[in-house]
Amino acid sequence: MKKILSLFVLSTLFSCGSDDSATPSTPEEQMYFPPIGSTVWETKSIASLGWNQSQVQPLLDYLESKNTKSFIILQNGKIVMENYFNGHTSTDTWQWNSAGKTLTATVTGIAQQEGLLNINNKVSDYLGTGWTSESIDKENLITSRHLLTMTSGINDENDLVTITNMIYLADAGSRWSYHNVFQKLMDVVAASSGQTYENYFNSKLKNKIGMDGFWNNGIIYKIYHSNTRSMARFGLLALNKGKWNNEQIINETYFNESISTSQNINPSYGYLWWLNGKSSYMVPGSQTQYNGFLVPNAPAEMYAAMGASDQRIYIIPSKKIVIIRMGEASDPTNPSFAVSGFDNALWEKINAVIN
Repeated sequence: MKKILSLFVLSTLFSCGSDDSATPSTPEEQMYFPPIGSTVWETKSIASLGWNQSQVQPLLDYLESKNTKSFIILQNGKIVMENYFNGHTSTDTWQWNSAGKTLTATVTGIAQQEGLLNINNKVSDYLGTGWTSESIDKENLITSRHLLTMTSGINDENDLVTITNMIYLADAGSRWSYHNVFQKLMDVVAASSGQTYENYFNSKLKNKIGMDGFWNNGIIYKIYHSNTRSMARFGLLALNKGKWNNEQIINETYFNESISTSQNINPSYGYLWWLNGKSSYMVPGSQTQYNGFLVPNAPAEMYAAMGASDQRIYIIPSKKIVIIRMGEASDPTNPSFAVSGFDNALWEKINAVIN
């Protein structure tokens, strides 16, 4: 028997009185933010949105068959679907993998708005020279912005970020290559703020939006772990361009840069965010440029955090939708580092529900 916890709660309907002859147009629903330090999270029903209830079970069946542990859809901040599979629960934590890169991009932007760093300055301004094995003149070409955009030029044959592995392959800015050297941004934030990266992250981002979770030292780099609702909280912040309730956590100008094409090599990449709807894209581990959208079945406007084994945060601004998927790799025989065919197949199922 499938062990699926489904949450579809009917919204409460409010009327404005019995005389509808002069009823004004319905005001736009205000964006909802779940309270900090509480498990309370308002919900709305699929029926109230006019979505296709008959396609929900096929979506859930597909998710379960693809080793999913949890799945959430928010609309305007409220939970429409919240499902857990294969014994996973709402309080269990799971790793974000590279979807957590977007956390680092956000915290880097916060440090910049506080005047602690400038992403256009060279990394050695903060870490000192010799943080790579490149010659000083080549190392000094690398800025924090290059780390944000995957254009450091550091050799990508070994993802273990040690000084001996960080050797020259191309001038910074001349080559897009997905590489874990992005984690040096954590060191830049720590050095510029005078505190550990975790402490800065917790005070400037995690605590402000009510996330749980922790950074764990993985085999290759630090990986964030949290429950699924915490990932959804960050997705809600991203939907609102860095604003949580009445506080602008990360300035909108920087966030908009983050979800825009960041260089002229891979148009589908921002500041550690993946972008749909562009003319072409590249994928980790390859220098091939593929024509077309990153995820053809997904809305062109979508931006996404994507991590190994199909950890996902999808953001659809026009529909005010955030979608979270956490779990094991959808295809254990061919686990992806970020983008995979799973996205397109999943979006076919999602579209059947929300369109």
